[in-house]
Amino acid sequence: MAGSHTTIKTGLCAGVAAVALCATGVFAQQPPPAQPPQTRGATGVTAPRANNADESFVVKTAQANMAEVELGKMATEKASSSNVKSFGQRMVDDHTKAGDELKSIAKTKNVMLPSTLDPKHQALHDRLMNLSGDAFDRAYMQAMVSGHKEVASALQKESKSGKDPEVKAWAAKTLPTVEEHLKEAESANKVVGTSGKKP
Repeated sequence: MAGSHTTIKTGLCAGVAAVALCATGVFAQQPPPAQPPQTRGATGVTAPRANNADESFVVKTAQANMAEVELGKMATEKASSSNVKSFGQRMVDDHTKAGDELKSIAKTKNVMLPSTLDPKHQALHDRLMNLSGDAFDRAYMQAMVSGHKEVASALQKESKSGKDPEVKAWAAKTLPTVEEHLKEAESANKVVGTSGKKP
């Protein structure tokens, strides 16, 4: 019996000692250093996610890009003016290229982009679909002026105050092209608004 008491005391002492050592950090494992939040893209490479403002810009700009392409295709088929048709084709070419670049950026940041037109652009698409000839030319060019003003303003803001370096750089790169589109649209709109078609 005495021997068993000695064993119990020894075990208790060992347990108390272990607790004391853990409390002082001798046995404690150091926690891993904190890592910044990241997301894993489709390529498997981790990349920081865009903040809410940048992500909102990417989604809205992607919607506008998609609309420019769809409406541009419509213009190449329905416009009565060869110059409006030509403008429509440039919209298809330039905005397809810009849209593909934006899709690539969004993919690395796990930002889901829309695959269909939003209600605003769908309504414009449907309205233009019901027009033809000079009436289509006037309505299309008016939409191009207002649409490019809106996009140019968003690009300018993002290029100056964007937080994500890639998105900010893309906005700065794309802005001059959109400003060119706006000037062309304003010029064409003045002509088709008075004569019905651009000579």
